[in-house]
Amino acid sequence: MKVLLVGGGAREHIIAESLYKNGASIIVAMNNSNPGILKLSGRDNMLACPETNVSDIAKWACNKKADFAIIGLEAPLGVGISDELENVGIPTVGPRKEPAKIEMSKLFARSLMKRHNIPGQIEYFATNDISALNDHIIDSDGELVLKPIGLTDGKGVKVMGDHLLSKEDAIEYGRTITEESIGGFHEVLIEEKLYGEEFVIQCFVDGVHVVPMPTVKDYKRAHEGNKGPNTGGMGSYSQADGLLPFLSKEEYQNSVDIIEQVVLALKDEGYEYKGILYGQFMLTNKGIKVIEFNSRFGDPECMNVLSLLKTNFVDVCRDIINGTLGKTQIEFAKKSTVCKYIVPKGYGETPLENEEMCVDKGRIEELGAKIYFAKVNKSEKGLLTTTSRSIGIVGIGGTIEEAEEIAEKSIAFISGEFSIRHDIGKTELINSEIRNIHNLKLASENIPVASIS
Repeated sequence: MKVLLVGGGAREHIIAESLYKNGASIIVAMNNSNPGILKLSGRDNMLACPETNVSDIAKWACNKKADFAIIGLEAPLGVGISDELENVGIPTVGPRKEPAKIEMSKLFARSLMKRHNIPGQIEYFATNDISALNDHIIDSDGELVLKPIGLTDGKGVKVMGDHLLSKEDAIEYGRTITEESIGGFHEVLIEEKLYGEEFVIQCFVDGVHVVPMPTVKDYKRAHEGNKGPNTGGMGSYSQADGLLPFLSKEEYQNSVDIIEQVVLALKDEGYEYKGILYGQFMLTNKGIKVIEFNSRFGDPECMNVLSLLKTNFVDVCRDIINGTLGKTQIEFAKKSTVCKYIVPKGYGETPLENEEMCVDKGRIEELGAKIYFAKVNKSEKGLLTTTSRSIGIVGIGGTIEEAEEIAEKSIAFISGEFSIRHDIGKTELINSEIRNIHNLKLASENIPVASIS
């Protein structure tokens, strides 16, 4: 079974590993030379090109006689790579261009939920008119969140009270989005600011059937204590029971129900969704609210779930393509995971590029951790950083505490100039999340927070 993989990050590294260990041979299209993926594919089976060169990739994969494809990145999905591949006879794990709009346009996602009365909706307002933008922000009672409509690699969202310190700041950022077409649209999405804890549920989807994976808690902010600019993701954790310390089974199921309703809504509007559907939610004092949807695995969240997948991943991909997920029992190991990202110094603002890094992969694996290379290039002396994330370290253990300790110890075997969030997976940070949800629930019941022991 020959599989085309599109993308060259740590997410794609673990996808390649999961396919390879289940008997697939890998061919890969990526714009960097990920050493982990190349070790699995071989350089002769790599096409070096931008992942959005969909026509070139489809022709090359056809010549290579790929049996199917899996798309790791969002950008190629947005320009129709699945359509292009399927037009040349290569079935693809990844939605076609139209249903992929669930990620490519945040306004499409909000509108779809509104049209179909799907739970988890929040108040929003979209405009390309500067006067309307100004009036909406000036007249608002509470704080707001401003977002570009399209893709910004997780770095376009700005929150009043965190990134935007006044209404004037918010108006100026909204003006910038519309005038500079940040995210590809001359339009800004303004949403109510939510209070709670975010979490992610990723699902395998075959057009009808939805199979959820363990919940993951991810961290977008660059610095410890959830400070600094938003990034592509600094790390994440999952819990052995598939839930999170602050998330109940009922709340998990309510979130899965929302994803199922979104798939049905897309189908009702003529869009068959096949691939991975990622739901980012927030648990608030008003219940589960939808932050956004992604049309592929999350990064780093993919590393948390695929490192636990017990079922043959090649078979899962074929079931997605064939519409037979309903006949498959998909199992995950009952373990906890903690992923911590090694990133270039200054990542999220002015990252250092072409800095050398050395990795003792053997010592890291001796600890029981897994290492996945992201946007790095191989050099004679070791690895060279790019402006994006460098290495994902995944600790796996019976508890979150055990997994975090394994991931943290692994860092000692990586040298070079880099940054990392040591607090991800630490008990102190997790306890603060539990307290936050506890306080919000008490507040919703009009119980004074001061009464908490």
